[in-house]
Amino acid sequence: MSDKTLMAFIKELNKSVFTTAELVAVSGKSASVVSQGLNFLQSQGLTFKVYHGIWSEGKTPPDPYSVIKYLFPKQRVYVSFTSALHLHSIIEQIPQTITLASVAHTRKIKTAAGVFFIHHIEPSFFFGFDWKSDELDFLLAEPEKAMADCLYISAHKKNQFSAFPELHFPKKFSFDKIESYLKKIKNENVVVYALKRLEKIKREHWKNKKKAI
Repeated sequence: MSDKTLMAFIKELNKSVFTTAELVAVSGKSASVVSQGLNFLQSQGLTFKVYHGIWSEGKTPPDPYSVIKYLFPKQRVYVSFTSALHLHSIIEQIPQTITLASVAHTRKIKTAAGVFFIHHIEPSFFFGFDWKSDELDFLLAEPEKAMADCLYISAHKKNQFSAFPELHFPKKFSFDKIESYLKKIKNENVVVYALKRLEKIKREHWKNKKKAI
């Protein structure tokens, strides 16, 4: 067994966020020894417990978006809804929770890095996302799909995404693309409701744009 310290193995992982299991694998130590060691390092301000089995180096929480792939290692999720709209600068207000789309059941996960809310969408509507091009490494909905997802959920649960803070659409933003996405939904009632809300958002957008001229 190596005589290196647990902190040395953490440095060896070279990750801002890591799991207990990863540290067990690289160190060759037992899970109980690693867990005890991590708790001790946390008391010294050297590690931070994010969630069950998920840690980061240092005494402050990591970027919550860096935690996503560790929270859902066996299922695909992507950042969407108001969180994605904020990341695309369409909504200035920072959402209180990070909103994710998944084909799994709707649920909320509270971690020391942030609160994550997973909204269930049908498998046929699980598209329109790509990797975020930075070191955080998570899937992000394109702007139009993020808005389409909001309208999709709103049609199922009227209290969800029933209103938005002020919206700032970029020049390349396509309302037609949202409409084409919504028409892929299998439930006709959901499509009708979502399209009506989209039309209202479009009218408000063009109205505000005329005022600004």
